Amino acid sequence: MKTLVVREYARLTIDTIKPTMDLAQIPSSAFEWLCNLSSGFKKGGAPLLQIENRRYLKLDNYVGIVKTPCGTILEILPKHSETSNEEDIQGSRKLLTKMLKIALDLPLRTTDKADIETFNYPLLEWLMKEFTLALDHLIKRGIRFYYLRIEEEQRYLRGKLDIVKRMRQAPGRDHIFPIRHDVFLADRPENRLLKTALLRVCKTTQQPDTWRLSHELAGLLAEIPESQDIKSDFRLWQSSRLMTHYKPIHPLCELMLSQHMPLALFGKTEGISLLFPMEKLFERYVDYSIRKVLPSPYTMRAQAASMSLCNHNEREMFQLKPDFLIQLDNKTVLVMDTKWKLISELDGVNKYGLSQNDFYQLFAYGHKYLEAKGEMLLIYPITNKFSNGLPPFDFDISNDLRLWVAPFDLENDKLIWPSALKDQKLAALQ
Repeated sequence: MKTLVVREYARLTIDTIKPTMDLAQIPSSAFEWLCNLSSGFKKGGAPLLQIENRRYLKLDNYVGIVKTPCGTILEILPKHSETSNEEDIQGSRKLLTKMLKIALDLPLRTTDKADIETFNYPLLEWLMKEFTLALDHLIKRGIRFYYLRIEEEQRYLRGKLDIVKRMRQAPGRDHIFPIRHDVFLADRPENRLLKTALLRVCKTTQQPDTWRLSHELAGLLAEIPESQDIKSDFRLWQSSRLMTHYKPIHPLCELMLSQHMPLALFGKTEGISLLFPMEKLFERYVDYSIRKVLPSPYTMRAQAASMSLCNHNEREMFQLKPDFLIQLDNKTVLVMDTKWKLISELDGVNKYGLSQNDFYQLFAYGHKYLEAKGEMLLIYPITNKFSNGLPPFDFDISNDLRLWVAPFDLENDKLIWPSALKDQKLAALQ
């Protein structure tokens, strides 16, 4: 089993080359399988990669794990800097795990800082470790049992005797007792799913500590059967007050069993294969970070869809969905949108790497949500070439509608707020 570490937009080939994070050699069987996988993603409207000259595959902006049937494991990390070295691999892996915890509401475990810094294993191993630690904590708190009503006939009395059935028994069956009783079982949907996910970890993990702990937990859950219908059992997963302590492990269990998550895309592969659109991860992470520091009485609304681009036959068409709206007394004062792309504040000749389509989009947001008068903010990840933001972009002569382009510091979880922006009260977002 071979693990290759690359990052977004890397190129894959079957030719013999010197491997980097942006170029890697894969077996021909893996190359062909990825082509077939990509065609399936395209049908669903989510292209995974592009084919170049039939000898190269160029990845798109998805991060995570892909495991091919031939055993090749492809770990795709975020491209958050222009450098490509071993130190950057660890930084990218640390950034991705941090963003996944926030974006997918994974349990934020209190662990030793040194353990976090030195856990340099692939993303898949990190997820399996988090799952086994969460399951260990759950078992120590106690798994949920439930009473199952059993109606049967026995040669002894147990529970309650069914008098009606007893009176209707045929002659010669006086020694048989129709009884009802309750059995206290751990065989419930939540536990079956956890057992199934745990067995997958036992078969997949290559790390000694995770392997040891997973097998110990498998022994404790030996009496619980595996799930025979994963989708049905997930639908039966309860979220009542008595099941509160199961809530932290639920998203991890879904990831282990490759069930549909809001941000994940799953291919039909052997083992565990997970892909996450980096654009959505960045959006969720910025959402979480800004909400923590948003000053009162401002409120933040995500994915608003109250406006449309136009009307046709008395029906609204083309909904406008900015990532975030900052509101004061139910009135929008700032429109914000995130873009996962590396731009350069030094490259004015090429328009800093900005997209004209993005500006069209923000122009429509401003006219509909701000009535063509106010401030808008376009947020990109911070880099060495983009750390201070750009001067404002004016959409009209009167400067009533302006767009600011600002960096977001992923290491320190803060927005670099434009100092000249009118509403200085919102500068607390920095």
